[in-house]
Amino acid sequence: MQKFTLHQGLVAPMDRENVDTDAIIPKQFLKSIRKTGFGPNLFDEWRYLDAGYPGQDPASRKPNPDFVLNQPRYAGASILLARKNFGCGSSREHAPWALDQYGFRAIIAPSFADIFFNNSFKNGLLPIVLPHATVDQLFSEALAFPGFALTVDLERQVIVRPQGEEIPFEVQAFRKYCLLNGLDDIGLTLRQADKIRAFETQRLAQKPWLARSMVA
Repeated sequence: MQKFTLHQGLVAPMDRENVDTDAIIPKQFLKSIRKTGFGPNLFDEWRYLDAGYPGQDPASRKPNPDFVLNQPRYAGASILLARKNFGCGSSREHAPWALDQYGFRAIIAPSFADIFFNNSFKNGLLPIVLPHATVDQLFSEALAFPGFALTVDLERQVIVRPQGEEIPFEVQAFRKYCLLNGLDDIGLTLRQADKIRAFETQRLAQKPWLARSMVA
């Protein structure tokens, strides 16, 4: 998993409440579990005017010019500004995969659905909860100023605005540790690889018949 320490990025404002995971990555794209290739279909039904299907060449699609991510001023955005209850709906882990593979590193919103919130941390995506009034102000600035960018400093737990003003945010200590070190659940387990190998060696020495059972 990619580490998250300090990130500066262009902000894209998505002014919609209750964005569910089927909108983030529609159901027809869930057939793959490879964790790759989902970026082109992020927000597919909003992003394109034609119906999408797996394996389709994105260059052949008809972009919706009114959708925020298709507007030239937000090209290359890596911080998504959202409204309350972002990521509601089904628990598909493909949603944070698609956001990450599109290029987003952080999402700022007043609230998130619990499962999406947890899945984001486990996939290197930082969801940041801020008060409604603060989010409203960021929306106003993102819409008013082309090229509006923010710096997210996870170590210090602050968002730095263009003028230098800092906005503090909360993050649970263990989740922060995992993001700073690029550790997903597998990475956390592999830190104990030597102990796991030693345990398996000792176990097979004491119970050699288990080796035969595993081969069978």
